[in-house]
Amino acid sequence: MLPTSGPYSSTGPSLSNSHHSQHGNLNPNMSSNRLGAGGMKTFLRRLSRWPQMDFELAGWTLLHVCIAPRRVYRNVYYHKQTKNTWARDDPAVPLLISGCLVIAGLLWSLLYAHYDLIMTLRTIFGMVVVQFLGVGVVVSTALWALSNRFLTHATHTHATDQHVEWPYAFDVHANSFFPLFLQLYVAQLLLAPVVTRHNWVCLWVGNTLYLSAFTQYVYVTYLGYNALPFLIRSELLLFPICVFAAFFLVSLLGFNISHFVLENMFGV
Repeated sequence: MLPTSGPYSSTGPSLSNSHHSQHGNLNPNMSSNRLGAGGMKTFLRRLSRWPQMDFELAGWTLLHVCIAPRRVYRNVYYHKQTKNTWARDDPAVPLLISGCLVIAGLLWSLLYAHYDLIMTLRTIFGMVVVQFLGVGVVVSTALWALSNRFLTHATHTHATDQHVEWPYAFDVHANSFFPLFLQLYVAQLLLAPVVTRHNWVCLWVGNTLYLSAFTQYVYVTYLGYNALPFLIRSELLLFPICVFAAFFLVSLLGFNISHFVLENMFGV
């Protein structure tokens, strides 16, 4: 079960503040469990307590979500038993991703904004607040609502709370976003002179990059919801991959996704 190395293990700076619950004492009707209110309060409180954040564990999570994403969710049930929440109570992962996006925004702006301060700030704001946090809130809320409405068991067959917590849904988004970040914010930056050229091979490279990034986002998201023992039919969350594949095939007829995106962002 990897209690010392997984992202949902009992170790970390918040161990002394966590309370242990017996398996049979978890109340599935607690509204705070359904919304993850207790975990969210702890999450927000620890934003102001920098020394208590476990950045080493967050780094482990971001590494393994790229190379072995199943390991990231291996201890989720153990975390529920020990802390009575499916979600992380440590904001280190979103903060690390936000920091990476700030650096990426600066690099993109140096190359394409020509040291324009307003353009640089707008790029960073768009990447962090709109693309990561804003889109993340929308996607997390949609999947949180849909999974609680359509993917839970009709009968109470589990002793634990049978509702997806919203903070857990955002955790899943953050985990899924990082591989996408590496491909579309880092790899695309390095390949920008290639993928924006007007020939079919460059079009194929750029469009394949987008297909790979969004496919991995969907797959890691599926793993996050599939790890919850009370959800059923979670494989339905893989359906967007079929849509992405169909759009990819159509785009090969002449629509360069990279060129379209970068032209709208920077006028490339």
